[in-house]
Formats: sequence, structure tokens, C-alpha cells
Amino acid sequence: MRGAALLFAVVLAAPASAQERATAATAEQADFVLVDKSDRMLWLYAGGRVIRQYSGLQFGDQPAGHKQFEGDERTPEGRYTIDYSNPQSGYHLSLHISYPNAADRAYAAAQGRPPGGLIFIHGQPNALRDGRVEGDWTDGCIALSNAEIEELWALVGDGTPIEIRP
Repeated sequence: MRGAALLFAVVLAAPASAQERATAATAEQADFVLVDKSDRMLWLYAGGRVIRQYSGLQFGDQPAGHKQFEGDERTPEGRYTIDYSNPQSGYHLSLHISYPNAADRAYAAAQGRPPGGLIFIHGQPNALRDGRVEGDWTDGCIALSNAEIEELWALVGDGTPIEIRP
């Protein structure tokens, strides 16, 4: 009985098809993420070469300029880290960007304002079954389609550096 239960657990943990097993075995992990806000592009790199690219990114309601304060609706610019993933997000999966860094906190403090936070790369709202919200709609996050964030989720691990360019 124990052997059968163990075999059952192993079968459940294995990918369902040969194609899924091959994909899992050959998927490259990204070691760098580059976002260009003006081109609305995101590139994943592994070993210095592009392994994926995504276009049509969606940003905060005020996409131009670096995020400085809580509620400014801007997406940060600069170098950060993808520091954790959130499968229970209010959006279809999310990868947290380590904003604010020390310089961001210092600038906001000097202005007597909070820097904000909770900036993610994520999919569309969970309440939206299909498609995409139109235009720039986040509070400063970077939004992709649900299919794109699923792929990104599989390729980007915690600790991956990200650079967000204007």
C-alpha cells in the first residue's frame, strides 16, 4: 500500500505530457530583466543573450518619469531586484520589484513624503476573465497579459536583477 501511494504521489508531481516534460527540462532561467518604458518592452536575458521579449507593457496612470512618492501613479526607473513572487495576488500572478531602494527612501524623506511601494510585474486583474484592461491602469506596476506573466513567472526567480529605463 505504501508503495502504491508513493507511486501515485510521484505520478501526480510529474508533468502531464512529454511536451510539458521537455519544456520544463529545457526552460532557461533568466538572469536579468530589462524594461524600456518608452518602447513598452521587456526583455529577459540569460548569459548575456535575449531569451524572451514582450511588448505592449502597461504602466501606472502617469507612465513618464521615475516614481518618487506614494500615489504618484508612476513606475520606478533604475536598478532593482525581483525579490519575491506572489501567487495569491489580486492580479494574475505577480513578481515584486524591490522599490524603494535607499536613494528612493532618502529623496522621499527629504520631501516629507512616503516613497510608496508594492511595485510588481503582474498580469491582469483576477476579476477579468479574458483580454486586457485598456491603456495604462496600474498604480505604478508593470502589467502584461496573463499568458505572458505565466511565462515570466516560470523564467524569473527571486533575486533576479531588473533595470527599468525611461
